[in-house]
Amino acid sequence: MPTASHVERHFTSGDLVRDIVIGMSDGLTVPFALAAGLSEAVSTSKLVVTAGLAEIAAGSIAMGLGGYLAARGDADHYETERRREEEEIVELPEVEKAEVAKIFRDYGLNGEDAAAITESLATRPKAWVDFMMRFELGLEEPQASRAPRSAATIAVSYVIGGLVPLSPYWFLGAPAQALRVSVLVTLIALAVFGYLKGRASGAPPVRSAIQTTLIGGIAATAAFALAKAIS
Repeated sequence: MPTASHVERHFTSGDLVRDIVIGMSDGLTVPFALAAGLSEAVSTSKLVVTAGLAEIAAGSIAMGLGGYLAARGDADHYETERRREEEEIVELPEVEKAEVAKIFRDYGLNGEDAAAITESLATRPKAWVDFMMRFELGLEEPQASRAPRSAATIAVSYVIGGLVPLSPYWFLGAPAQALRVSVLVTLIALAVFGYLKGRASGAPPVRSAIQTTLIGGIAATAAFALAKAIS
């Protein structure tokens, strides 16, 4: 009797979605706040667009650099901890074996089974270190391309997000009128972004859209209030 094939459906793009969220959420709120704060201080939308584009350029570079440094920091931390584990299994093998056996016992294995698996694992140093990195320290090896990819993803997402609230100022000459349209466009973009984020991550899309709109709206309002107070 043929059996139905089982397809594993797990979300495996957490880093990519996280980078997009970081870049897009900041891109939707910070340029919006700048443009909104300038709307009452200038008489033409051209000045708002110029200032907004300058902010988007600077912000995307800064955010991308931050993403790169964060990813490089994760990679450096992983390498440092791995070297430490490699030294410990040579210098303190019995201590490391005891730690491995405890991990197996915590998963429900009895002492005899845990000891047998531990001794078998100890004959393969690389696998032993891999095991300790994942199950003792909870660290996964970062991909080699993680840092530049993270930087590019965050920077591009910031640019895309930043152009959304700025776009009405290109077509409407009066800053006050453009601001009203920008508010509406930004809220719609937040809702769509939240919905797509939910679909990509497996979370309820409607709930994700509502949460993203509320949180992004609050952040944009706070940033606008600060920009207005300063201007």
